[in-house]
Amino acid sequence: MQSKATSVAEYLKTLPAERRAEIERVRDVVNRNLDHEGYEEGMSYGMICWVVPHRVFPAGYHCKPEQALPFMALASQKNYCSVYVPIVVPADVAAQDAQGKLYAWFVEAWKKSGKKLDMGKCCVRFKRADELALDVIGELVARLPAKKFVASYVAARDAQAKRGPKPRAEIRAEVAARAAARTAVKKTPKTAAKTAPKVTKRAPRKSSGAAR
Repeated sequence: MQSKATSVAEYLKTLPAERRAEIERVRDVVNRNLDHEGYEEGMSYGMICWVVPHRVFPAGYHCKPEQALPFMALASQKNYCSVYVPIVVPADVAAQDAQGKLYAWFVEAWKKSGKKLDMGKCCVRFKRADELALDVIGELVARLPAKKFVASYVAARDAQAKRGPKPRAEIRAEVAARAAARTAVKKTPKTAAKTAPKVTKRAPRKSSGAAR
């Protein structure tokens, strides 16, 4: 369930002691390497989130301009924790280049650390901070000061605008259309199968007289 905490301190207090310790270790790595002039830490979508505030990037997040541009996030999920990493640009921007130099560096550096990389589209899952290549996460944060991150984001956003609707939006529209089509189609009533009339077998009549 999404946390309703309004501050990082409040969020951390709601976590079990062991889980809180793991989250705090990763949070410390991010904050030690963060461009504090260009980013701010807070809560968003029930997670600890680092954003580019409107004072730095007035346009805000393209999906919700009233929100600051998200950079990185950290969350305690039901069965694991997640650290959302900025591989080039936010994951829902179609121009994200999975084969980009930053992504290639990140994967290779993680591999060299000897740690297993359990990665989704934009998050790394873990149960204990020791499972993470914390030095790689720290260097990733250090490699992306706010100005550089915003420049990558704007370039991707503008390229996406030229191409038209985002692939994810198109997929959602197609799924909705298929669902509507299925709802509109009336089920054909089943016709009762014709059965052959039952043949009632009569029991043989008993002979009333003795055989002669």
